[in-house]
Amino acid sequence: MATINSVLGPMDTADLGFTLSHEHVLVTSAGIQQIYPEFIDRAGTIERGIRDLKAAYDEGLRSIIDVTTIDLGRDIRLIEEVSRGSGVNIVCATGTWRDIPRVFWTATPDDVAPLYIREIEEGIEGTDIKAAIIKVANDMGGVTPEGEIILRAAARAQKATGVPISTHTWAPERVGEQQVAVFEDEGVDLNKVYIGHSNDTDDTDYLIGLLEKGVWIGLDRYPGRPEVLDWEARTQTAYKLIEAGFAHRIMLGHDWSVALLIALKEAREARDKNNPDGYLFITRRVLPRLQELGASDDDIHKIMVDNPRRFFEGKQ
Repeated sequence: MATINSVLGPMDTADLGFTLSHEHVLVTSAGIQQIYPEFIDRAGTIERGIRDLKAAYDEGLRSIIDVTTIDLGRDIRLIEEVSRGSGVNIVCATGTWRDIPRVFWTATPDDVAPLYIREIEEGIEGTDIKAAIIKVANDMGGVTPEGEIILRAAARAQKATGVPISTHTWAPERVGEQQVAVFEDEGVDLNKVYIGHSNDTDDTDYLIGLLEKGVWIGLDRYPGRPEVLDWEARTQTAYKLIEAGFAHRIMLGHDWSVALLIALKEAREARDKNNPDGYLFITRRVLPRLQELGASDDDIHKIMVDNPRRFFEGKQ
């Protein structure tokens, strides 16, 4: 076993237990809480986060990986309060999502990497809470010039600290392949890379190609965007990867958040209607469906318990 940092301090990887690999508590924008605090119901978000994660804890959840970065409005003390109040371990992230600050557009990877390293080794936002994963993002259209700066900065921070990388990607355009190419060029150990949102496609040739490169695959949009793929199609894809022998290299998550303030009200309402189970959609719907399709108890345990632990331990 190994020790990693959660928002409540160091923890043994053996204590991760049943883990959702890509989640959030609050999603907003950088600086809003500090400059316009009245825009966010912070107390209500904490209350709902504790309530929802306590309910998930009661049904077996033990840990979530919260990949909220500065440009997604990361509020580290809020995450800490929700973890303490709910009993769910929360592992938090450094890095940068899609809203890359303009000052980074003209920076070099070596300018940015030390910022991530500081949040891993010293702490976040003036606290002693340390990140245990590096989040990066590239979306439709692939890796932009400024996106490449972030990927290379993350790669250099990863190599300096040993902390793994988690990516947001756009699977229908096979953007994960572009990300992997940059990481390979930087000499990153691909066993320390997780290519997220990979269940936005049912192209198993693409997914198996990534797995054969040596990365981990995050099937972490559930129920996801039904206009792309509904949750049944996403689950069929997960089972195909299990059948192909990759149960030991995939992880599941929702990309859920208690409060999502970067979408229109109508979109938020549709999201909530699409997923009335919140952090429990996978437990209540996806895992039983995988078992109906033929997944074994051992497969489920690997995906939800063993794989997140092994990922953080750096094991193949």
